[in-house]
Amino acid sequence: QVHLVESGGGLVQAGGSLRISCTVSGRAFSDYAMGWFRQAPGTERESVASISGSGGARWYADSVKDRFTISRDNDKNTVWLQMNSLKPEDTAVYYCVADKKVVVIIDYPDFWGQGTQVTVSS
Repeated sequence: QVHLVESGGGLVQAGGSLRISCTVSGRAFSDYAMGWFRQAPGTERESVASISGSGGARWYADSVKDRFTISRDNDKNTVWLQMNSLKPEDTAVYYCVADKKVVVIIDYPDFWGQGTQVTVSS
């Protein structure tokens, strides 16, 4: 079983920055594309960012492009999402996901974390 645990969520003012983390337990971390989904109340769950197993390829949703950066360290089994220039519409529960089936585009994750709340105040 692969377990994903997010941390680092919290409250931040609009225009500020936040960095959330995902630590992964299990074998062959580098075989998994990793990513972040988010969901706000009354909205559909959406993919925000993802990164290939080697870290060589990245994908971002248009809504966060040029503001968010995803990264990973396979020696630490950890994935980060650096969020800059935050907007109130970024408020959501952010979920770490893992997918062994794809290179970088994650549509149906194999594993989900428990989620961490990110709230951006205006």
